[in-house]
Amino acid sequence: MNTVTGNNQNESNQSMILGSETRMSEFSDTANEYGRKIADAASRASDYIEEKAGVLGDKFKDLQGKNFNEIADEAKDYARRKPGQAILISAAAGLFLGFLLRNGRRLF
Repeated sequence: MNTVTGNNQNESNQSMILGSETRMSEFSDTANEYGRKIADAASRASDYIEEKAGVLGDKFKDLQGKNFNEIADEAKDYARRKPGQAILISAAAGLFLGFLLRNGRRLF
């Protein structure tokens, strides 16, 4: 009777081992899939940042060649052409500066 019980126990142990190997394999496959997705997203983010940094650099070079009066005149013309957007940009800039100044007071 011990041999029958022993065989049943061995079969039970083998099925547990096979089941845990299957779960580990599924976990490994899932981890690899998420790793590929993260690498792809990081690559796309890097490309996007590189593109936007180039645009920002070009705008900065354009501003370096102008004096303050030219920049002010362009801002006035833009505000005349698109008053709604000018108000929204001004409000966003005001909120941003407000947050910066408020956070600066909290540090001291």
